[in-house]
Amino acid sequence: MPKEYRTIQEVAGPLMLVHGVENVAYDELGEIELASGEIRRCKVLEINGSDALVQLFESSTGINLSNSKVRFLGKSMELGVSEDMLGRVFDGLGHPIDGGPDILPDARMDINGVPMNPAARSYPEEFIQTGVSAIDGLNTLVRGQKLPIFSASGLPHANLAAQIARQAKVRGTDEQFAVVFAAIGITFEESNFFINSFKETGAIDRTVLFVNLANDPAVERIATPRMALTAAEYLAFEKGMHVLVILTDITNYADALREVSAARKEVPGRRGYPGYMYTDLATLYERAGRQRGKSGSITMIPILTMPEDDKTHPIPDLTGYITEGQIILSRELYRKGITPPIDVLPSLSRLKDKGIGEGKTRADHSNTMNQLFAAYSRGKDAKELMTILGESALSEIDLIYARFADAFEQEYISQGYQTNRDIEETLKIGWKLLSILPRSELKRIDDKYLDMYYGKE
Repeated sequence: MPKEYRTIQEVAGPLMLVHGVENVAYDELGEIELASGEIRRCKVLEINGSDALVQLFESSTGINLSNSKVRFLGKSMELGVSEDMLGRVFDGLGHPIDGGPDILPDARMDINGVPMNPAARSYPEEFIQTGVSAIDGLNTLVRGQKLPIFSASGLPHANLAAQIARQAKVRGTDEQFAVVFAAIGITFEESNFFINSFKETGAIDRTVLFVNLANDPAVERIATPRMALTAAEYLAFEKGMHVLVILTDITNYADALREVSAARKEVPGRRGYPGYMYTDLATLYERAGRQRGKSGSITMIPILTMPEDDKTHPIPDLTGYITEGQIILSRELYRKGITPPIDVLPSLSRLKDKGIGEGKTRADHSNTMNQLFAAYSRGKDAKELMTILGESALSEIDLIYARFADAFEQEYISQGYQTNRDIEETLKIGWKLLSILPRSELKRIDDKYLDMYYGKE
């Protein structure tokens, strides 16, 4: 039986100070029993000698210092894991909220995980098909990669996240594929959108959902992505599944980190975020990857809204350092009605070269990808010139490039949120668009591929 303490000294907002504790460790869970018998949960944030500073998961209303008791449970936060989690919806602390029964766990795992030994990692190289041309064709996602989506407030990143979760698969294998979806600090309306979207398409059967709402406590928000990653590690490394983890919205997570840091009166870093935010984000992102000798893998797509559309804000800035590229959503394309509004030129998947080519996608993929980038870039430049100088100032070839840029946005990038294109269809559309340009302009494509595909679509 854990020792009980009646030595609560003060309660300040979500924090509480307990005196005279023994053998209590950082991050340990505790229970507060009120005079009425009600139990509330807390976790240890700081130990100073025999003083423990704890953070409450629920509100501190009604806690009476003299007749409330605190027990420390001798363990940090754990998640009971089992394959039965697939198809279920949990809150940010791993309790079912879909009306179904509790999970009978095969194991209980610490949600902070164990860092993966860098020497045990194998290099990401298998192609994952998301069904979204702008990603599959130009910024390819590879199994074991961390590829964030940088969005901005008001842009439809939720639709894109749900689309990728529904459509993503590893091609050419019958290996099990699962999605772990963690929604962090979202509204009730968004939560309903995700749950209904997965149920309507049947994707819920292979999905584990963790939902933390905006009115849930900040400390629960910090636990939510760790719960999701713990479930993913179990499915990937114990059950051999390929798991895609989607975390939305990392900005809400970082704001919760800042809130807890401010409550502890820590010295703030950039824009008030704690100085250890880089390390903290790395403890999440670095849990993705592939392990030698294990068939499963964790691929991660963190989604974040850039405050004031600013790429240099600490959250996207630090995320960009830790992850392998970024997919950027554009307000300008969104205004044009392009869905999803992925801006392919500043977007980048650093591992795309590893996941494409003969035997993975198709031999001509790399050549066509480079040519599409180059042609779209030149087409956008031509359109800017046209805006400044008028159409008559452009050469004939520049006009063709401008026409190509428009067609590329309308046909290649814009596909809606319900269309699932396989890589062959994406490449086919790419060739159809490249056939707008004279063959002599396609200098980045090998002649043998031009003979096979140019002008044939």
